[in-house]
Amino acid sequence: MTLDAINRLPVADFVAQFGEIAEHAPWVAEQAASQRPFADTEAMVDAFQTAVLGGDPARQQALLCAHPDLAGKAALAGALTADSAREQAGAGLGALTPAEYADFHAMNDRYRARFGIPFILAVKGATKQQILESFASRVNGTRREEQLTALAQVLRIIRFRLEARTGETI
Repeated sequence: MTLDAINRLPVADFVAQFGEIAEHAPWVAEQAASQRPFADTEAMVDAFQTAVLGGDPARQQALLCAHPDLAGKAALAGALTADSAREQAGAGLGALTPAEYADFHAMNDRYRARFGIPFILAVKGATKQQILESFASRVNGTRREEQLTALAQVLRIIRFRLEARTGETI
């Protein structure tokens, strides 16, 4: 879809097209839509990222909690959003051995118990080993550090997803 076509979409159609860019948080797309017309794709990314950062703490927390565990139950049940499924498969998480699934489940459980949110990582370009290493390095951080890191990762995910939808690398 061209930027010109994106700028002309009625708000409801814009949200229908981009509402899942931020996992199960269409409010992000609603906020971003109000920033149109976008001068370029970078401005579109900025509008989405600004919406996330401008959300109140409860909305930000809900956004973080809406993310699925990596190689978690939702993935096994086929219940991921199309974007999450594609991203996790691209990182090799759809073809784990039983031992690797066990490692991911243990790390997910440990992380969630410590921080109250799922482990969030923009997995585009990452290997399963790099993901596990990131788990291991982040699980010892502070709650505030992880909230900020998780939000930063959401911003990266938004960028990657918008690039995929617009066919443009920013």
